[in-house]
Amino acid sequence: MSNTIISTDYKFPNQRSVYKGKVREVYMLQNDRVIMIATDRLSAFDTVLPKGIPYKGQILNQIATKMMEATEDLVPNWLEATPDPNVAIGKMCKPFKVEMVIRGYLAGHAAREYKAGKRTLCGVSLPEGLKENDKLPEPIITPSTKADLGDHDEDISREAILEKNIVEKEDYEILEDYTRKLFERGSKLANERGLILVDTKYEFGKTADGEIVLIDEIHTPDSSRYFYLEGYEERQKNGEEQKQLSKEFVRQWLISKGFQGKKGDELPELTEEHITKISERYIELYENITGEKFEKASIENIEKRIEKNVLNYLEKSL
Repeated sequence: MSNTIISTDYKFPNQRSVYKGKVREVYMLQNDRVIMIATDRLSAFDTVLPKGIPYKGQILNQIATKMMEATEDLVPNWLEATPDPNVAIGKMCKPFKVEMVIRGYLAGHAAREYKAGKRTLCGVSLPEGLKENDKLPEPIITPSTKADLGDHDEDISREAILEKNIVEKEDYEILEDYTRKLFERGSKLANERGLILVDTKYEFGKTADGEIVLIDEIHTPDSSRYFYLEGYEERQKNGEEQKQLSKEFVRQWLISKGFQGKKGDELPELTEEHITKISERYIELYENITGEKFEKASIENIEKRIEKNVLNYLEKSL
């Protein structure tokens, strides 16, 4: 669609290199600063879909910004400024090669694994007798290895991470501590808005001076799953599907069309009607999780708007 940003090709002052992830594009500068642009790309099952979703990048960037501000008293983060609705600028970090996934409920990937008969996930034992979307006795951390674009993230246990020296023990204990603190705060913020934070993932990195900080996104619909709090217990009791706000509805639609990102699976066509519905769901989550009305930024020429705002910021601040 012409009103979305799918890819960028900027040449910013003092630009050193560019990394393009599944959704975000990261421009590294000479002065240990990074410019992170949230595109409108949609990724599911580690596959980037061919069409963009209007306002998705703005939504992800603005939710992440608000959530970093709401948790910076608990965990330091990389963010310094957001000069454009789709842009965040902050400290350059060396990312840890794991994603810290934390789950408070048996949903999504964990539920699919449990249904298949598995009672251990990433080295963590799960009790018998759970139903899909049940609350777990306590939140569990189920890390995954960070995949390159086009590859699949893979579950990994704490023991394997330490044994393979993917993360040093002292650092990993900090990652676990930060993950639990962020999830507790995120759950509280969600409850205040009538939502349940079901599960989420956090990514961390080290700054040039060795500080471990939260990077990338936090508590967005791409990294998190939310249920509506009202009626949750009744729906579970009656064996009904939970009403949720997350990217899971995209995954379920793809599954219904026979696509799960496996070899040989063919991507279904994303119609304009379906794209509009996905965009509306992202806006719905933004308004629910922030408690604020979503203000649509101008999408007449997103590429030029971003470039202008970033250059103005760089000229004044860096």
